[in-house]
Amino acid sequence: MPKIHVSKSISINKPAAEIYPHLNNFRNWISWSPWLLMDPNCQLDFADDNQSYKWEGKRVGAGNMKVIQEKENKEIHYDLNFTKPWKSANKTSFYLEDKGDSTQVTWTMDSSLPLFMFWMKKAMIAYVGADYERGLQMLKSQAEKGEIESQLDWKGNVAFEGCHWVGIRKSCSIDDMKNNMGKDFGSLFEWIMNGNENLISGKAMSIYHKWDIVKNATEYTAAVPVSKIPDNLPQNMLTGEIPKTNAYVLRHTGNYNHLGNAWSTLYTMHRIKEIKPSKKLHPFEVYENDPRNTASKDLITDIFFPLK
Repeated sequence: MPKIHVSKSISINKPAAEIYPHLNNFRNWISWSPWLLMDPNCQLDFADDNQSYKWEGKRVGAGNMKVIQEKENKEIHYDLNFTKPWKSANKTSFYLEDKGDSTQVTWTMDSSLPLFMFWMKKAMIAYVGADYERGLQMLKSQAEKGEIESQLDWKGNVAFEGCHWVGIRKSCSIDDMKNNMGKDFGSLFEWIMNGNENLISGKAMSIYHKWDIVKNATEYTAAVPVSKIPDNLPQNMLTGEIPKTNAYVLRHTGNYNHLGNAWSTLYTMHRIKEIKPSKKLHPFEVYENDPRNTASKDLITDIFFPLK
């Protein structure tokens, strides 16, 4: 059977003794689990010692997990079993390494796929790896700040009135997207301040034309809505339109580093047919407040999935 190994690490600016309780007590997973965040109605059943639990939810399926071995503040190992949407048995672990002023936390998983699913190996490694990265980011926030700057609010179906926009379209790796997008919006704001303020008719947005976790590739447009199409745009800018449409909206409140929680939730809702996105219109996110004068925990981003 095709073997799967996933390993992701993060540096947390806390000693291992302050991180470890978040890992060996499953009740503490509720605050930082990348899966439980997307399924708040998930049913949880904890053992009295909180070292094993069962779950069942519409979006996260069903399964159980148990601590099987641990070295306090050093490493911890689990049996992880899924029963829905398909059965699988997995071994997962955390390793904590003292780095002086910080602790390196490494999260691993070893599993296998049924032979007939060999073609999904790369995708499974990529998807689980992305979940682990989101979880580690939230674990870091919980350990360092005592809170997680990531809250979801399911706004549901809304009528989007449509808009014309000016933007910068770019293809890059997902890893480089944050830096590239920052530069693109910098160029857009410079254009706005150069005598084009009166054209702006809405809040800044990003339109996602392609998102391929397996190939670590994305194509997006950083954009601002305009009341009319301007003349003499800079060469690196283009114009476009999002037509009037119905859309499903999920609001994320918190640090942009955690926006993947909202996107992962929407793609999960799509996969289980909870929503039916349009194949003709690309999803987009709208930034409801300005990161230049808003605390990271208060940043509001509305993510729109246009519907059929």
